[in-house]
Amino acid sequence: MTLTPNRRLALVAGVTLALDQLTKFAVLQFLGYAQERVVIEGFFKFVHWGNTGAAWSMFQNNNELLTIVALLALLALFLSRHHFGAEQRLGQWALGLMFGGIVGNIIDRIVHKHVVDFIYFYVQTRSGKEAGFPAFNVADSGICIGVGLMFLLTWQLDGKQPDQGIATSPETGAKESSPAASKEG
Repeated sequence: MTLTPNRRLALVAGVTLALDQLTKFAVLQFLGYAQERVVIEGFFKFVHWGNTGAAWSMFQNNNELLTIVALLALLALFLSRHHFGAEQRLGQWALGLMFGGIVGNIIDRIVHKHVVDFIYFYVQTRSGKEAGFPAFNVADSGICIGVGLMFLLTWQLDGKQPDQGIATSPETGAKESSPAASKEG
């Protein structure tokens, strides 16, 4: 079965969403709120933290507003996906990761009234205090990786036009020669 671009995008989004919700379910089952489990002393632990804000806990206690903003962003991204390389495999992966991540965090905001964060990397300072990267989850990872892939796709395609010899098949995402390229050479 050949996957169309929209089906590939939906598959990536569905897998991202499923992994996000399964891991959060595990956290909710095995860690009480604000509990921590050290995995690698001085470097990595699982935590059960709630975030009512956005990235790095900005805009704390604005859960409802951030839910609306996320829904609007999801809708805008979906409706304009053709401007973001949805015909390219890399674009389908990027958009799928972002869609799955956004939906995963929206579900948390609606069901739990906060986003469940549980992955926490840190180091011990000389004074014994922890200095760490903000806790995050699979949805956050999907969004960040998707954005990174989108930058990569944009960089790869920067300056290339279909009439310059590179076109892609909307069905497969494979590169093929364009008619303009055949005329030139």
